[in-house]
Amino acid sequence: MDQGTDDDVMDTSPESYGDSDDVMDTSPVSYRNPNDVNLPVTHQYTDDIIYKTHETDQEADDVLAPPPETHQNPDNMMDSPPLTNSEKYKENLNEDNFDPFVTDLTAKTEFQMQPTSAPATSHDQDHGVKTHGSSNKAHGEYKDNVKPAEEGSNLKPDDHSDPDLTIAVFGSSDAVQFGCDNILLGEKQLCHKNAEFSMIVQERRISELCVSVINMIGSHETDFKPLDRVIGQVVNENEIHAFIFVVRLGQLTDADIEWLQRIFSDRVLSFVIIVFTYERVEECDTIIDDLKNNSVLEQLLEKCGGRYHTCSNIMNSQSEMRELMDRIKRLFTDNNQQCYTREMYTTLRDLQDSEYQSGAETVSIGDTNAQTLGSLVQTDKAEKEKLGAEQIIDRLHLKGKLRTVDFLKPIVQSQSQESCAEEELASVFLQKLMMMDYRARYLKIIENKEHHSQQKNNDSSEDDGDAFDSIFRETAKPSDETYAVHMMDVQMAVFHCADSFLKQLMVTKLSQCQYALPLLVPNPSTQQIEFPLWTFRQINKSWKTTDDTGQICSKFLPVYKAETPMVAFFRFGQVSSSKSQLMNSLINEKHNTFFHRNCPGSSRTRVLMDGVVEIAWYCPSGGKTDRFTHCVAFCNLHGDAGAHDTQLDILTEMASVNVAILPQLNKKDKSMTKIQTFYKDSKPLICLLTDSDSFLTEMREGKYKIGLKGRNQSVVFEEIRRAINNGLLSTESCSFFKLEDVSKDNDIRVDEVEDDDCRKGKEAAQQMMSLLEDKDMTEIKESFLPCQGNLWHQWCQKNKELHRPTLGELHKGSNIEKNKSSKKSEMLKIREQQQTSDLSQFIKIFIQKLNSPVGNEVAYFLKWLGILLDNYTTESLSALLHEYDEKWSTVLNLKKKQDKSKQMSAQVELERVSAKLQAATFGLEHILREIGQIYESCSSVKKNKKDLKFNFSSLPSLAAEMMISGFPLELMDGDAAHVPLIWVTAVLDALIQKLGDKRVYVLSVLGIQSSGKSTMLNAMFGLQFAVSAGRCTRGAFMQLVRVSKEMKAQLKFDYILVVDTEGLRALELVGRSTRNHDNEMATFVVGLGNMTLINIFGENTAEMQDILQIVVQAFMRMKKIRLNPSCMFVHQNVSDVTAGEKNMEGRRRLQEKLDEMTKLAAKEEDCDKEFFSDIIAFDIQKDVKYFAQLWEGSPPMAPPNPDYSRNIQELKDTILSKAKKSNGITLSQFRMRINDLWNALLNENFVFSFKNTLEIAVYRQLETKYSDWTFSLRSAMMTIEDKFYNRIANGNIKVQEKDLLAEMRKTKEQVEKSMMSCFEEDKDKDILCQWRGRFEIRIKDLHDDLVKGTKRKLDEAIEQKKAREKLDQRRTEYESKLFSRSKELALSLRNTGTDEHMLKEEFDTMWSKWVTEMTEGLPPLTDINVWEDVTRILHENHEQSLVDECLKQKVYEVIDRRSDYCGYIILKKRLERSDEAASSAEATEISKKNKSGIFSQFGQKIMSGISFFRGTQKPPENMDLNAELYYSIRDLTHKIIQESKMIMKKSPVGTRGYNDSFVQEITDYVKKSVQRHQSVSQKYTLKKEFTVDLSLYVCEIARQTFTELHKEFRETNDLRLYLNKQKTEYWNIFKKYYKGATTTTILSEFICSKLEQSILQAVYNETAIGLAAQMRSDIQALRENRPKLEKHILRSLAENEDFEQYIEYIINPREHFQQFIKNEVDRYFTKQNKQIQNIFKGNLKQKGQIVSNAVKAATVEAKSQNGDGSMWFRCFTTTLRDELQLTGNSCVDLSEIEDMDFLENVLSKSLEKRMENLQNCSIKMENCRKGPDEILIEHFCQCCWVQCPFCKAICTNTVEGHPGDHCVPFHRNIGLNGWFYRGTTNLSIAICTTAVASDRSFYPNSSDDTVPWKEYRKGGCKYANWSITPDNSDLPYWKWFVCRFQKDLEMYYSKTFQGYGEIPDEWKKYTIKEVLESLDKYLGQ
Repeated sequence: MDQGTDDDVMDTSPESYGDSDDVMDTSPVSYRNPNDVNLPVTHQYTDDIIYKTHETDQEADDVLAPPPETHQNPDNMMDSPPLTNSEKYKENLNEDNFDPFVTDLTAKTEFQMQPTSAPATSHDQDHGVKTHGSSNKAHGEYKDNVKPAEEGSNLKPDDHSDPDLTIAVFGSSDAVQFGCDNILLGEKQLCHKNAEFSMIVQERRISELCVSVINMIGSHETDFKPLDRVIGQVVNENEIHAFIFVVRLGQLTDADIEWLQRIFSDRVLSFVIIVFTYERVEECDTIIDDLKNNSVLEQLLEKCGGRYHTCSNIMNSQSEMRELMDRIKRLFTDNNQQCYTREMYTTLRDLQDSEYQSGAETVSIGDTNAQTLGSLVQTDKAEKEKLGAEQIIDRLHLKGKLRTVDFLKPIVQSQSQESCAEEELASVFLQKLMMMDYRARYLKIIENKEHHSQQKNNDSSEDDGDAFDSIFRETAKPSDETYAVHMMDVQMAVFHCADSFLKQLMVTKLSQCQYALPLLVPNPSTQQIEFPLWTFRQINKSWKTTDDTGQICSKFLPVYKAETPMVAFFRFGQVSSSKSQLMNSLINEKHNTFFHRNCPGSSRTRVLMDGVVEIAWYCPSGGKTDRFTHCVAFCNLHGDAGAHDTQLDILTEMASVNVAILPQLNKKDKSMTKIQTFYKDSKPLICLLTDSDSFLTEMREGKYKIGLKGRNQSVVFEEIRRAINNGLLSTESCSFFKLEDVSKDNDIRVDEVEDDDCRKGKEAAQQMMSLLEDKDMTEIKESFLPCQGNLWHQWCQKNKELHRPTLGELHKGSNIEKNKSSKKSEMLKIREQQQTSDLSQFIKIFIQKLNSPVGNEVAYFLKWLGILLDNYTTESLSALLHEYDEKWSTVLNLKKKQDKSKQMSAQVELERVSAKLQAATFGLEHILREIGQIYESCSSVKKNKKDLKFNFSSLPSLAAEMMISGFPLELMDGDAAHVPLIWVTAVLDALIQKLGDKRVYVLSVLGIQSSGKSTMLNAMFGLQFAVSAGRCTRGAFMQLVRVSKEMKAQLKFDYILVVDTEGLRALELVGRSTRNHDNEMATFVVGLGNMTLINIFGENTAEMQDILQIVVQAFMRMKKIRLNPSCMFVHQNVSDVTAGEKNMEGRRRLQEKLDEMTKLAAKEEDCDKEFFSDIIAFDIQKDVKYFAQLWEGSPPMAPPNPDYSRNIQELKDTILSKAKKSNGITLSQFRMRINDLWNALLNENFVFSFKNTLEIAVYRQLETKYSDWTFSLRSAMMTIEDKFYNRIANGNIKVQEKDLLAEMRKTKEQVEKSMMSCFEEDKDKDILCQWRGRFEIRIKDLHDDLVKGTKRKLDEAIEQKKAREKLDQRRTEYESKLFSRSKELALSLRNTGTDEHMLKEEFDTMWSKWVTEMTEGLPPLTDINVWEDVTRILHENHEQSLVDECLKQKVYEVIDRRSDYCGYIILKKRLERSDEAASSAEATEISKKNKSGIFSQFGQKIMSGISFFRGTQKPPENMDLNAELYYSIRDLTHKIIQESKMIMKKSPVGTRGYNDSFVQEITDYVKKSVQRHQSVSQKYTLKKEFTVDLSLYVCEIARQTFTELHKEFRETNDLRLYLNKQKTEYWNIFKKYYKGATTTTILSEFICSKLEQSILQAVYNETAIGLAAQMRSDIQALRENRPKLEKHILRSLAENEDFEQYIEYIINPREHFQQFIKNEVDRYFTKQNKQIQNIFKGNLKQKGQIVSNAVKAATVEAKSQNGDGSMWFRCFTTTLRDELQLTGNSCVDLSEIEDMDFLENVLSKSLEKRMENLQNCSIKMENCRKGPDEILIEHFCQCCWVQCPFCKAICTNTVEGHPGDHCVPFHRNIGLNGWFYRGTTNLSIAICTTAVASDRSFYPNSSDDTVPWKEYRKGGCKYANWSITPDNSDLPYWKWFVCRFQKDLEMYYSKTFQGYGEIPDEWKKYTIKEVLESLDKYLGQ
């Protein structure tokens, strides 16, 4: 049957079923059982063409029914022409065999329900329900051929008794052949004539059982509502043992099983047996095989427990029936003898239709039985609807309350698809809705292809050749459509499951999609009507109307405040016309505002919309095409209005016009009572008649009727519109509808009232708002938010001036630091004013509520406050914006007229309005800004606000909670164009504390104002950035978006942090410095983001060029500071985004523009880049997205463009795909990035000012690890060095480099492994990677240098060993002789009885004789007198008198510490005097000036010069000296001293002895160095006295050094000294022999005496290395690297407050560092002496054990080879060659020792005794080859020692001679280095980092030419190699130092801190405690 008519003709037949909102399919075969709605799955029935009664359970909007003339009876449709219902009814009455009722009163009962034949009636005329015992003789008796007594026969009345079994038989009528032989069913077939339904209940005798058979064969092929009533009656009266479903084998489908479940609930499956019938006997054999081969069928049977039975279709086999009865009895047993009962049916069965109407409402009055049945169903309706809702929710996998945050996460799958799996419907729907994609309601469920294919196969016709049958036979509908969940059910299910915040967001998005909104919603659980007023609170509507004067007025209102006419639409009964579709045509015919049956996503089932009232507003645009001239609300009541009295009463009471859609009704219908009431009411009523074709007719005033049937739709719609407008124009009846008034009805539940948290939040917000009453909008912020007004703006301005010395008043005067301190003082005073300002009651309440963590009260409070504030400011802002537009138009017009005088005044007026506009803008962000300023002020003054009831430190935690909850946080104050760093940093710290240091991916956006940036971000992530034209984003805001668990598997971060910014080229900034502001904003945002979206609006080339230049410059800056963000261009509002060629052309133009802007930006940034791709990795094909325009049509009624939503999704997918490659950054890193970027932006030169704090921190950590790695290598090499020294001493005189490499391999591999772990596994590996190559090279170079250096040392040791070879042989020879002679002498005197005194005298006499004989002829080694050689050599090279005078005056002793060198200088302008003229007389004068010792130099100072301004008047001649003179000479002095020390260190005095040539080498070096310096000096020459004094100073050091070295040489090489040292040892040998000791014992003692010294030396060396490592661990100052060591040195200096030590540190930092380390080591020895002893004793014990093991091993080896003592000694020394320094051959003959065991025993005891003595001896660490202090000094001091040429700060690089610039984190004030202002005696207090940001100059290198501080590198090489960042970073430490030692510095430099160098008062406020705290703060703990 055809579904409908042409597009212009409306079908108005009365037999219509359902609401068009729900159902698309309207063919007659799609009629369904009305109880199908609430099932978890739905189904359609297609086996036969059937009839539907007039009464239905769906709105007419759902299904358009066929006209009555097309209904056919299935019995005669093939044979007879179609008849109308009335004709068929009459025909059936005339048939002889018409037997609608059961004839046997006792055995058989038939139920018949038949609709009335008149098509105009709305109610069924239900016929009586005949039960057992009822009588109706008119229908005859049983046929004669029934055999009651036989098997299968019906029971006679007297045989009647309670049945043994009760079974219900269903199935296909084709599968059964009725007849008298049919044992189970008999001959009576169900009758479906006259569109009626009948059912047979028989009691039959089967297998000796009394079986009650309920015959409902074919019932599942119908969709009659009477079926539901009959089944309800049957189930209520019977307990059913089994449900028999009869079907042919190939015809069982899932739909059959689902039908049973739908009718009887899932519990029915426990009682079902499937009966397969066959026609021929041979078919029976194939059934079993078919079952086995058909997996689908097996699965179907499995649902029924696998129970099935086979029998013939005539059912005449007693055995088959007996077997069936047995199966039923077994089933009964398996079910624990339980039957299917009424309780199962009424409480568990599934609902089929949410719009199910109770029988009591539709049955005719007087039909008692029908009324009873209807009442029963009505009783269960609420429970069924509740169950249906639960099933829908289960199907959609909606568990628990849904929160907004659950749906604002990036998810794995793309939401651009049009279909999805059922379980994903809710998620995909919401995701699409969040992106304003109105196609969210058009989703389709993904098809089950396998099942669909199976159905198709099963539906094939048996007779392929019958065209008629193939064409007209019913075919099954696709199962996917059958099971589809209605999309409005999806929407409402999510709505019901959502918390209030998600509901509000949903409804807001629905409104943005121009969809109708739920106004009255029945709760599916309680059926109570709910009014979700809360969900409307964030919806605003704008429209334009024409006032009485003809002027167009714009209105912008929240919908809950809008007072508009309201038109209510509702229907009574079942109508064919689609109410929702009709309403859409009135509002917006191009958009489905109300969902209807023809919408994609509609299905035949709908559960949750019955009784829902939806509302939508028509908003006119002020144009001629407006359908209505005023804003009008349209309400749509879903379902039959007669069944929803509460909703109907509310709507009709509040409506301005009522529109009722009516079928043909009887006058007595209940519905007519309502219509009559409306008709009599004064309100306009429009009746739309579906069965009438009449034109618009005014029945009486305000009462209209319009026919819909068969009429042109456009005409009908125009008539309806005209009737509504007429009704609205009726002033008497037209009432205005206000949304909030709905809540006044007592019959409904209002969400805001019922929710306590919501109510309390609203009350608190209203309490705050009450404080704003009667206040001028432009004064509110000033009154209630004082901290962020002028005070904050003043502070921001002064902060910018502080960082930019060229701004404000900083450039006035020369004392920048004083001006800066004054500025800081002013800023602190502003903070104090902020802190002491009264805390308004407004803010008090706000903070109090934020501290109320009770449920959702805080969240509600914040939402309410935002809503009320928006409402409060809307009207004022609208008026101001209108005024601004007028003023702006005036300015433009005056510009065109070039009337400058009026233009200026108009411009001033425009600025005034702009200021008012900014003042009137008042939102939640301003309150939070105030909280931030309260925190910043309290934090700055370190004091709590007096009115604050809790500590201010908890405020950031409150803001962090808001961020976590989804509120944006202001990152940059748009009004002040400033970042509140203290506040933002504190909030991020609190966020880290709550969430952990999570990784975030920062996504930022840039674009011109009102280009849709915020809208794009909101749509992409469902955020809440302000988007309305009156509330454009100012500044920058950030919001967190949590990443879903699924996405975390693909992404490496936890959150996306979205940064939204104000528009570039903002109108509010017109006339101000917009370019600079935009550059700052762009640089800041680009620097923050991992990715930046560049939003370009429209195709305006000029605007594009402006923004591109700003953006390119920002990215160029990022390139320079080594930040590498990515970017994408979003080209919005492109007219045709599908045109590929056009897009390619657009891309080409964009590429050209980018390259062009790159060249322009490169000039400004002093860069040589030419192409944008040189700056950033950019793919023009992939990184440019074209967006369709936002609206699909013209606002205000236009919905969002679906293509825009698709573009949003594509962009989102692209962003996430790129984000997968990024690790993001941690929140702590993001916090540091904000600080770095903003601090750099505050300065004038961003690139030079930028400090990457994160990189600095990571690099410092790397330096600490590098220190550990280098120490490991050095320690290992020292151990290896000791080993090889031992080998060389033991005779191995060959060492190869490969040996050292092999020994170092293990340590090197460990270090490399640690490095790899650091660079590949550290959390900051992305930052570390940039230094990996450099540090790997540094470690490799260090390793190689250590190996080569050690090889060089060992080679020298080998050479020394070779050089001493003869000496060693002679020693061995002499010792052997001495041993022999001592033995002989002792033996000769053994028996003489000589006492010990005489023995000593005898031995002494003989010893002197022996030594004299042995050393006869050897030249003596005498002491040296280095000073004589020095004097002689200097006399030879300089005037003798000059040298003598210098020696006499001793001025040379302090030449390295002089504060000036005036006496040594001759200015070149005075060089006409010969050098000789300045002879001794001048030297004498010099000495007189310097008699007072080290501080005598205070009397005469060099005039260092520095100028901070040009054009300084030239000072007197004696003042015309630059500070560089002093620095130059001092640096020369120190350099010569250091190099001379290196020469001394390399001299071989210790190995070869002293020679005066060493002194000659040093004096020559001094002389040549001075001469070389003078050759490049331009201002002065150095007198000879300088060279002499410097030579004397250096030679004094050489004297001490050479004397010590020569002493060591003598002790090592003078045989006389050596032998005399051995005297005591040989005296002991002599005594032992005298006393009779054996040779073995004596030799053992002799060996032990030699071992003792070797063991002790080895232990000392090992202990020194171990102690150095222990000290690095224990001494805090030595734990990390050189910069941290410097911090401890500064702390020590401050604590000691010793000026001399400070000067030493400033002038000679390296020496001071070394001395500090020595002091720390000495202090450690003092404090940890016991621990050191334990380490020493442990090493000693270990070494003693090694020696003892060697003794045993040597004994075993010697015994195994029958060797003597000599062999034993050789084995012994070989074993210990790496451990101890032993000679290869013994100095005594051990061959006479043969008893090895005795030797071992004696040696062991002697060794043990000596080890015990050593354990008790005092430790003398000076015996170490290299002490712990030397090891640590070598470790820490092998780094860069270059000092800043201005302030003497030390470069912090840990590598000497490192590549790149020298740098230091904090510079000092240059006055402490002696810099002063030229022409004055004023020392400077400037700090390098401030000075280089100024526009002042200085005089470099004694020049008269100045160099600007900003170009300091041009001052010379010493300046060029330094990187001095122009910023505000300074260390309070040095300010305190200048104040603390002001007088000392003034005396030292003979200058004063006055005038230009006056010390700021703020510097004097620092305490020692604050200073030490600042060290920890700025230089680390």
